[in-house]
Amino acid sequence: MKWIPAKTILSGYAENNPWFGVNYNMNIYKGCSHGCIYCDSRSSCYRVEDFDQVRAKGNVLALLERELKSKRKTGVVGLGAMSDPYNPFEKQYRLTRGTLERINRFGYGIAIATKSSLIERDIDLLKEISRHSPVLVKITITAADDALCRKIEPNVSVSSKRLRTIKKLSQEGIFVGILCMPVLPFIEDTEKNISEMLDLAYENGAKFVYPKFGVTLRENQREWYFDKLDMLFPSLKEEYIRYYGNSYECISPNAKDLWGVFREKCNQYGLLYKMEDIVRAYKKPSQAVQLSWF
Repeated sequence: MKWIPAKTILSGYAENNPWFGVNYNMNIYKGCSHGCIYCDSRSSCYRVEDFDQVRAKGNVLALLERELKSKRKTGVVGLGAMSDPYNPFEKQYRLTRGTLERINRFGYGIAIATKSSLIERDIDLLKEISRHSPVLVKITITAADDALCRKIEPNVSVSSKRLRTIKKLSQEGIFVGILCMPVLPFIEDTEKNISEMLDLAYENGAKFVYPKFGVTLRENQREWYFDKLDMLFPSLKEEYIRYYGNSYECISPNAKDLWGVFREKCNQYGLLYKMEDIVRAYKKPSQAVQLSWF
């Protein structure tokens, strides 16, 4: 892993961010070693060269401490928008854990997106933060079958292991659920896969499942994805080209039917799936704590 300098770490404050109600965003690491075939962060617009090489902002914890102190408003800090905060190097360098310690100390909330079971290490800190601020954990899972998961996400915890992580977090009182995105057209967009995913989500204590039945493709990411399709799913690239051309947003041809199955199962199990309901639910406990002060 390489170390890179940084001058800032936290984004500006967002009052009504439609993406899970996050107020600040930050990325501790740059690049990712998971090797997922669909990763949008490879897109050229993000200007991350050699994406598979993980780099870390060497002064991240000092920067974060300074910026958390200086912000006029506390709020929910988002981790994992571009690069997974629990990549394999985190086990040694503990930068994400150091981040959570400071977020806890200065009274902020946290929303984490990850595909790694390493987050279990930090349950103690997540519980500490939840005593004063919102905590949200989003575990990305798109394939119910581990064999398919290994194909599309080769260097990361398999789906069954991530589901066990969800169960453990849920049992510890952490508000945790599934990011079911992207659901890859012609690969994962079957009623069987979605139905099994929801069964497993419910069985393992997930509070929500937030889906996208399709994938986005743009410059650089598209080439990477198509190369992987040629390797793993021969002739499927040609089907994408015929069906989608150069479209940025590639919605599953089965999206309408999948939504029907998805909504029915979520309602049956009491799983949240609308963004506003998820945000309201994970922020509600901390709002009650804040009101109790008055």
